[in-house]
Amino acid sequence: MTYVEPFYIGIAENNYELKSTQMKLFILYQTDVWKSKASRVCFGVFDSRYKAIDSAKYNNLYCSCAEVVIEEVTLNLFEEN
Repeated sequence: MTYVEPFYIGIAENNYELKSTQMKLFILYQTDVWKSKASRVCFGVFDSRYKAIDSAKYNNLYCSCAEVVIEEVTLNLFEEN
């Protein structure tokens, strides 16, 4: 019989380790010129602002009759507005 060493999966011992790795996400919207929330159309969620801007340029979202909004949100964070 062969002894197999158990595989250790690192689990955070306390909440401090979990809070130190907050991940930011960037939501790409296209809106009207006045940037009203009612006119927002979501075009994607990205892990960096640079990728969101690059995607907006690639899809020609910048024009004279519309605005591009990139909203930054923190993952696993509860907030009330």
